[in-house]
Amino acid sequence: MLIRDTNFIGLPVFVRGKVRDVYEVGDNMLLMIATDRISAFDVVFDDLIPNKGKVLSSLSAFWFDFCSDIIGNHLVTTDVSEYPMGLSKFKEQLQGRSMLVRKVKMVNVECIVRGYLEGSGLKDYRATGAVCGIRLPEGLRQADKLPEPIFTPSTKAKEGHDVNVSFEYMENMIGRELAAEIREKSLALYRKASEYALSRGIILADSKFEFGILDGKLMVADELFTPDSSRFWDLADYEPGRPQKSFDKQYLREYLEISGWDKKPPAPRLPADVIEKTEKKYIEAYERITGKKFEP
Repeated sequence: MLIRDTNFIGLPVFVRGKVRDVYEVGDNMLLMIATDRISAFDVVFDDLIPNKGKVLSSLSAFWFDFCSDIIGNHLVTTDVSEYPMGLSKFKEQLQGRSMLVRKVKMVNVECIVRGYLEGSGLKDYRATGAVCGIRLPEGLRQADKLPEPIFTPSTKAKEGHDVNVSFEYMENMIGRELAAEIREKSLALYRKASEYALSRGIILADSKFEFGILDGKLMVADELFTPDSSRFWDLADYEPGRPQKSFDKQYLREYLEISGWDKKPPAPRLPADVIEKTEKKYIEAYERITGKKFEP
């Protein structure tokens, strides 16, 4: 079942994102639904990617559990039969693509850890020799492994691209103590997940985290190590100095780069083979990481 819209839920909308729709469930909980919408270059496409929402939610649930020894998270349950307020009647639409979570006060910073040089980090490095104010060795190539993973925050923009900022800027935004704790937890999460991913034949090049506070305690929220928030590369195909074979929407981005589209709305229609290959990338990411066969 493809899911584009979730208005059938009939609950107050908390926030509607490019991919996720979030609804208020009473005063203290939220229902997060990952649709099959896909965005690229900050534009949402009309075409849907089958099973994308299920892969995103299932992978987040896997990683929330895997990393629970490092930091708590906001997940209550993914079992629709346990959802309150009569939501279990939507089991067919929600199972596998939704989460009941605790409402937390989000920290207004995107927290990125980079273990390899790619994306906006590569652009910064080529222009300045640094990423978010962190100096890096000379002569690094695209996709080179960094000497150590680096924490590179960015501001969360409501529209357009987020802006990379220095750690000192982040300290001034949210306070020195909280900034230090978030950096420590972000690096710990990345190190544990990247080590595990390597054992599954996948390089976790970088990832984005979001954090929230509940009852004075920091926890990771939103999503965790999904193909939408991370770069996953095939270890067997890894070769620095060029773009890597990836298990995320990079395949779609690369298609769009040569399509002639100006990266402004409206988005172009996607060919059937691009939709199919993108779906396969997401499913392969799930199966390689979890070791389980994906069940639609």
